Amino acid sequence: MQSSNPVLTRLGEAARASRYETGYAPGYPGAPVQPRTMTMDDVVVRTIALLAITGVVGAGAWVLLPASSPVTYFAAIMASIAGLVLGLVVSFRRITSPAVIIPYAALQGIALGIISRAFEHWYSGIVIQAVIGTFGIFAVMAVLYKLKVLRATPRFTKMVIGALIGVVVLSFANWLFYLFGLNMGLRDYGTSGSVGMVPIIFSIVIIVVGALTFILDFDAIEQGMRYGLPEKYAWYCAFGILVGLIFLYYEILRLLSYLRR
Repeated sequence: MQSSNPVLTRLGEAARASRYETGYAPGYPGAPVQPRTMTMDDVVVRTIALLAITGVVGAGAWVLLPASSPVTYFAAIMASIAGLVLGLVVSFRRITSPAVIIPYAALQGIALGIISRAFEHWYSGIVIQAVIGTFGIFAVMAVLYKLKVLRATPRFTKMVIGALIGVVVLSFANWLFYLFGLNMGLRDYGTSGSVGMVPIIFSIVIIVVGALTFILDFDAIEQGMRYGLPEKYAWYCAFGILVGLIFLYYEILRLLSYLRR
């Protein structure tokens, strides 16, 4: 089972490991009772809970932290770095404990609140548009997956993963060039002045790729339920969905800022 989201790529491996660790063996005399398996409701409830935490903390950061303060921007940077480190730990160690995943949602909420307020200051009304766009795209992808219009076939999976790696590498390379006073032209890091078509097209490509990764994630969750993952892995799946939504929100926010200019 594969997913472009690194949080969900090893669910099949996790299922097999979980069965081995618990000693569950169907039909074997004296085998322990299998723990309750994960359901879609479990994933949905935990995803909503994480989104609520991110939203509430983000709103608090927006309202309580002083605007245009060096301390506030430092808090955003530190929250982003801490969230990234914690996210990588959760992803690669397949942590399913809410005691680790919930702090990640809170840290992302701090960064989201501060960054969103800055964009709202520059472009009035942009945040609500980005929120609607993010959840609108997520809903559309869920419907397309449910109706089997888009399926995570091996070829589809390879194409989406390859495209995701490509846009991430190009974005990082463009940022590195920018730090040394150069710019590949794929990104515009300003807040005023006109924007060329290349950054707009590149941003649209990233949004399309980000949207398609949800198809792989839905398939990973479906396969996880089929394999009989324990209920605790619903936190892991919810974390993966949250990562995808945050990634998509940031990119939509960027695209809307380009269009406003």
